[in-house]
Amino acid sequence: MINHKVAVEQSLTPVKDFLAQKGWSVDIIDFSRTYTNSLDSYDAVVVTGMNENFLGVQDINTKAVVINAEGLTAEQIYSRIQNITH
Repeated sequence: MINHKVAVEQSLTPVKDFLAQKGWSVDIIDFSRTYTNSLDSYDAVVVTGMNENFLGVQDINTKAVVINAEGLTAEQIYSRIQNITH
């Protein structure tokens, strides 16, 4: 089994917990602070709608797929991540 890695915005704790229960490696990311680490080590980054333009850069250069969690349940986010990683 491949261990997929996801970064989840700090305010999305239920999503983090759900993905962790599914066996995913999940890190909390706080975009309210300047984030300078590379996101390339993640398969996906889950953000709230407010932070779609995180880091103040609209076309962020990362290999990770950015998922806007606005209006989605944890199950729907999980499904989207499953679709992009398989």
